[in-house]
Amino acid sequence: MAEPKSVLVTGASRGIGLAIATRLAAAGYVVIALARRLSPALEAAIAASDGKIRFVAFDLTDTDAIPQLVRTVKADHGAIWGLVNNAGMSVEGLLANTHNSQIEAVIRLNVTAPIVLTKYVVRGMLAGDGGRIVNLSSIIGSTGYNGLSVYGATKASMIGFTKSLAREIGRQNVTVNAIAPGFIETEMTQGLGDAGKEQVRRRSALRRLAEADDVAAMTEFLLGDGGRNITGAVMTIDAGNTA
Repeated sequence: MAEPKSVLVTGASRGIGLAIATRLAAAGYVVIALARRLSPALEAAIAASDGKIRFVAFDLTDTDAIPQLVRTVKADHGAIWGLVNNAGMSVEGLLANTHNSQIEAVIRLNVTAPIVLTKYVVRGMLAGDGGRIVNLSSIIGSTGYNGLSVYGATKASMIGFTKSLAREIGRQNVTVNAIAPGFIETEMTQGLGDAGKEQVRRRSALRRLAEADDVAAMTEFLLGDGGRNITGAVMTIDAGNTA
């Protein structure tokens, strides 16, 4: 019987990251759940996973420590076959009023950290039998959204990164894809309020919001046999909001 494949999922303590970690563990993967701290929801998922979800505490903004992180994960959990770059943050407000330190923080976590992490993880994939990389983008990276110009810029950059890296390492049997969620039913959409969420539903073809597990299901597909010939693609999951 083949050993289960290991997948590193960042930002796994809540929302989409937690949904991805839970679904992949149920599908038989060993999930290295990366987050700054252990949340009660992740702790419960670990307890129910029969050892398939393993927590690693790490702050991705400490990019200088990423090489050692990857070495430690490989030593403790084996080769990393899959990487899901999910961790991210946003800052809301007009660009003219946004402090430079806030801009730099968002870019560091949403762009610099996943690129640097991918650099060190992909070395092992290239030296082995290949692997799968999934980057979390957003529909805001292509549609824009008032008050989220910095966030939108970072999510657009992940699409360019995905497409270029897919061409760079495809011949080594590594696929690189992006998922662009719309407004998802998580705590991150609570700021929209009921009226705001209803407006999103009305302009969506399916008249509803997508859910975190929809993103998790797509991630599982891209990591599985069905995704073996998909690379450089952007999968939009928004209940038809951008249709």
